[in-house]
Amino acid sequence: MALSCYRAGATPVMLPDVGDEVGTHAVLDVVDGLLLAGGADVSPTSYGETALQPNWAGDPHRDGYEQRLIHAAIDRGQPVLGLCRGHQILNVALGGTLHQDIETQVPGGLVHRDWTPYDALSHDIRVETGSWVSDVYGGATALAINSIHHQSVKDLAPDLTATAWAPDGVVEAIECINADRWLVGLQWHPEWLEARAGHPVNRAAELDRASGHAVFAAYVSACAQRCKP
Repeated sequence: MALSCYRAGATPVMLPDVGDEVGTHAVLDVVDGLLLAGGADVSPTSYGETALQPNWAGDPHRDGYEQRLIHAAIDRGQPVLGLCRGHQILNVALGGTLHQDIETQVPGGLVHRDWTPYDALSHDIRVETGSWVSDVYGGATALAINSIHHQSVKDLAPDLTATAWAPDGVVEAIECINADRWLVGLQWHPEWLEARAGHPVNRAAELDRASGHAVFAAYVSACAQRCKP
């Protein structure tokens, strides 16, 4: 993901957890935007539930830190882009909830994670006309993306709007973009849909999917436009 940002014209910086709100704002002083990466499950305790299985307990410590970062970035007017887990914690930070497991909680749910094909697993999504995602892809109303997750948005946070959906209804993109806020969450992994180190083949073209670079280029552009001197 750092390479994806760099290719789009940004300098990626890892942000340490300094443990309090004042320190979180200080950390954000050195950046123009916040990018939330994928990783471990969001803990159900972060949205008022108990894990239905021990292996779905997630990472509550990371949840807490990322939620502090999100709220601080919002206060500062900095763009926030969440990918996969980042998309989910953005929804939770603003008051939404998640399905702990699509297979057992979403009737008729697609297979959204398969360890065998892994990032080669794909499905189409429907995209809302006029949304950020649609604009990034030239007004597209449908895209093919990768799928590597088993949690998903259940109750959408009040301040967010869903802008893309899988065929089973799983929310694949969320946003809130206005004069004061720039918040976008994508359920897929665009960083895996471009050339990789040692593998110069364009992954998106190889797999006939939406370009990952387009997402990072548009995000970096938003950061440049909204950064405060």
